[in-house]
Amino acid sequence: MTVESKVERGLFDEVMVPCYNPMEMVPVKGEGARVWDQQGKEYIDFAGGIAVSCLGHCHPAMVNALTEQGQKLWHLSNVMTNEPALRLAKKLTQVSFADKVFYANSGAEANEAALKLARRYAADKFGPEKSEIIAFKQGFHGRTFFTVTVGGQAAYSDGFGPKPGDVTHLPYNDIETLRAHISDRTCAIMMEPLQGEGGIIAPTDEFVQTVRELCDKHNALLIFDEVQTGNGRTGHFYAYQGLGVTPDILSTAKSLGGGFPIGAMLTTAELAEHLKIGTHGSTYGGNPLACAVAEAVVDIVSDPETLKGVAERETWFREGLNKLNEKYQMFAEVRGKGLLLGAALNDEWQGRARDVLVAAGKEGLMVLVAGTNVVRFTPSLVITKQEVEEGLSRLDKALATLSK
Repeated sequence: MTVESKVERGLFDEVMVPCYNPMEMVPVKGEGARVWDQQGKEYIDFAGGIAVSCLGHCHPAMVNALTEQGQKLWHLSNVMTNEPALRLAKKLTQVSFADKVFYANSGAEANEAALKLARRYAADKFGPEKSEIIAFKQGFHGRTFFTVTVGGQAAYSDGFGPKPGDVTHLPYNDIETLRAHISDRTCAIMMEPLQGEGGIIAPTDEFVQTVRELCDKHNALLIFDEVQTGNGRTGHFYAYQGLGVTPDILSTAKSLGGGFPIGAMLTTAELAEHLKIGTHGSTYGGNPLACAVAEAVVDIVSDPETLKGVAERETWFREGLNKLNEKYQMFAEVRGKGLLLGAALNDEWQGRARDVLVAAGKEGLMVLVAGTNVVRFTPSLVITKQEVEEGLSRLDKALATLSK
């Protein structure tokens, strides 16, 4: 019998591809909005695995769903269907505009399916020359080559050879530029209903309405990337429901499984017809384990009480951050919606978002950044008042060390 050597952070540098630079601490246990590292140090989690852990860590409903399903059936190919996948799909159509669901394993894969559907629909219905995809600068849609090209951050897509063509990037919230550019060659506009990675940028009502109108005028499909905004994050089950604009295709992932990998593309029956047998697929898409966990998540998150609680928690965060700002004069504004919030640093603190993240970590608080100037908060949707207060008190200590 071999004695297992202790797993330490140094092992990462030895065995992992160096495209990440993880923190020194290694988490081993989580419960609710708290996490413990190998040394037993406790952290409050305001990061939520980047808007994934919507019910916190190890929520009993999720643990039960996984345990029960894990004793029944783990995997089938798409030569068959399964009960959890069908139950979840029915629920997703009940909480959204959609009639039909395609399962994937991640946000990038859900977006890949959305983009392929848009291109296929345009080709079938209008011909091959209708292929332009319009997306927005600073947008983020995943890391596959198609989705990273559609994403509006060249740093992520440059240096891998020729990119998929006919993708145009325009400024977010700029109606005139969009109006001047869109044409009958445009097959789809893809956008986040609240830009996440790009700095927590909300669309104006006028912008989002105009995008919908221009899509209708030019027979283009509107794709909402709700990977980060979906599943209760903004206080609506999907963010589009708070904007008064309905997309044709919606992608969802991240918090859909509350930490178990699953993604889905949602669309109408009319559009779904264009992905005929064999045109797209996914080996693990619709996996019974993932769907069972996601069903438990959707049941809790879609409860009106949970959604109402998101708005309440947003208030706790805004009030707490405003108090800290009175003390340290660090933030220009707190923006975002629900529990997708960004504290934008003022002129004096430009470029120091990561410093805040590192200082918070030392005080036992996990936060995120969105670019170099925004500290991002995407905690559990059911985080307790006590956990929020404790986390903000740790942030207070962190900011104190930085402002010295």
